[in-house]
Amino acid sequence: MFAQRRWLRALTSGWKPLLVGIVAVGIFAPATAALATPSAQDVQQQITDQSTKLEKIVEQYNKVNEELKANQAAVDKINADLKPLEAELSSASQNIDEIAAEAYKGAPLARLSSVFEAGDPSTMVNRLVTLDQITKYQNGQVKNYTAAKNKTDADKAKLDKLVADQTAQQKSLEGQKNQIVSDLARLDALKKQITTAQQRAAAAAAAAAAKTASPPPYVAGKAGIAVKFAYAQLGKPYVWAADGPNSYDCSGLTMAAWRAAGVTLPHNAEMQYNALRHISRSALQPGDLVFYSSLGHVAIYVGSSQVIHAPTFGDVVKVSSVDMMKPYGYARPG
Repeated sequence: MFAQRRWLRALTSGWKPLLVGIVAVGIFAPATAALATPSAQDVQQQITDQSTKLEKIVEQYNKVNEELKANQAAVDKINADLKPLEAELSSASQNIDEIAAEAYKGAPLARLSSVFEAGDPSTMVNRLVTLDQITKYQNGQVKNYTAAKNKTDADKAKLDKLVADQTAQQKSLEGQKNQIVSDLARLDALKKQITTAQQRAAAAAAAAAAKTASPPPYVAGKAGIAVKFAYAQLGKPYVWAADGPNSYDCSGLTMAAWRAAGVTLPHNAEMQYNALRHISRSALQPGDLVFYSSLGHVAIYVGSSQVIHAPTFGDVVKVSSVDMMKPYGYARPG
């Protein structure tokens, strides 16, 4: 019996450390996993995903802004057209009201008096016909002016609603942009906390290289002016909806580059693609535009299989390979 107890104590004392270890793993392992700090790669992936989303929002905002400007100009034109139309309608209506008022008060009317003062019956009939024609003409004028004004009012109401809808869409997109920018700022701060000194040095070297990149060979004409302008912007920060001179988004950079060459482009990648002549990859020349991400991004080709572009939040205008991602298409301004 004593031997059995000694054996049981020995067995229990042998298992105790193992049991404690099992309990410790069960208690502390999940907590350690839950508190694990994300890697720089994980945070960068989140930044990349959010930046892609932001660029699409920015390009949608740019498109709405371009459409809004055009529709507001149309509203202003209608308002200008309405002023003379309202004046003509008011004048014609006033003429008829004056005739009716004079007739109601029994006042002598020059035109009516001239009819009844005619001695010759045929002359009186002719004058009556003339008076009737004048009245019909004035009534016709009122009818035409009224119809024209009603149509213009209807067109204005449609445009006013469209402008209101686009303004609301613009505000909604701006709100989405602000939220994404806030998330990106938080992620960027987290990335800075976990990024090594070597990674920061590499990022600084990339920005410095962008600023000191060698310019391409001489390019003639307007394309050369656009390419030279793009090179002069290297190292400037990406800022949403910006078109210079200190910062750019992707379509703002291409718009500004060709604006320097005297060519007007809309501030939106999709609109730029739709407004320009499309070309093949084999025909690509410096100054041409290269489109990516289902028309969500655009860059300017500078030769030697390279483009200059404003990439995304937290980055700068820089030189990249034309195949940095799969191109959607190519177009030539000028």
